[in-house]
Amino acid sequence: MKCKATRAAASLAILAFTSIPGMAQEQPAEHQVSYNASITSDYRYRGLSQTRLDPALQGGVDYVHGPTGLYVGTWLSTIKWTKDLGGDGNIEWDLYAGKRGQLTETVSYDVGGLYYYYPDNGLSPSANTFELYGKLGFGPAYAKYSHSTTNLFGTADSKRSGYLDLGADIDVGNGFLLNLHVGRQRVKNNSAFSYTDYKVGVTKDFGVATLSLAWIKANTDGYLSPSGENLGKSAAVLSVSKTF
Repeated sequence: MKCKATRAAASLAILAFTSIPGMAQEQPAEHQVSYNASITSDYRYRGLSQTRLDPALQGGVDYVHGPTGLYVGTWLSTIKWTKDLGGDGNIEWDLYAGKRGQLTETVSYDVGGLYYYYPDNGLSPSANTFELYGKLGFGPAYAKYSHSTTNLFGTADSKRSGYLDLGADIDVGNGFLLNLHVGRQRVKNNSAFSYTDYKVGVTKDFGVATLSLAWIKANTDGYLSPSGENLGKSAAVLSVSKTF
């Protein structure tokens, strides 16, 4: 993920998802392993393109221990933004672990840590980033906060940056989910890189695959591709994914 000239956005990646990609929300069996794969027309994370507005391939694997709600997983995506900042590499590799469950019948929680690893990124400060996160769910609505304990995606002097994510995934009938999101990225000691992003989308599971279409925008023009394109500009993003 890139905060200075990109990123954002987990997971309906993300794109169709507001939490870690590929993790089911139902209570799993005692030991559950799932795999996920997707292709998207533009990898947007927190509203910003990670791929210069081009398509991306993504996939991951998750393990959940049902009785405790503990989970661990990994997820990868093709990217381009580290090269945009003068570094190298074309892969984002996420590693995460946490615990989720119910506080009451109507309130759920999810807490954990997420490490974004960019092999051979060559940036200084490094693009590699670690965040702690906490999420509360209220039926279809949720509130999530992520807090970096390292510099944020290659941005100097940005430890303790935070991202607030508010949204809802609403069943509107016939198998369609309406995906609503607004987020605020605060970049510590780098206020020029702070911004707000928005998403309105729809998701449907057709059995053979899940299709997601979303309108995404970040209200910043400070994140530009090498050709000068705004990486947070309004755009429709189409994603096809499968969990098995």
